Amino acid sequence: MTTLTIMLKSINDVKEFVRTVNDFSYDVDLASGRYVVDAKSIMGIFSLDLAKPIKVNIHSDSCDDLKQRLAAFVIG
Repeated sequence: MTTLTIMLKSINDVKEFVRTVNDFSYDVDLASGRYVVDAKSIMGIFSLDLAKPIKVNIHSDSCDDLKQRLAAFVIG
């Protein structure tokens, strides 16, 4: 599993993020505080506090292609 920290600053960021992760077959989760949602669910993402950084858990060890496509959202 690979973990990244991201920020989604606008509705367009959320839409682009969901579009991107849906291009990949492996599972991707978002964790914020004690909540974990499916990263492929736009409704799940909007249930999180988007004002804070969000952890992305990618359930694959060979996910360099996805990490590269998500680089615009990654912080720290």
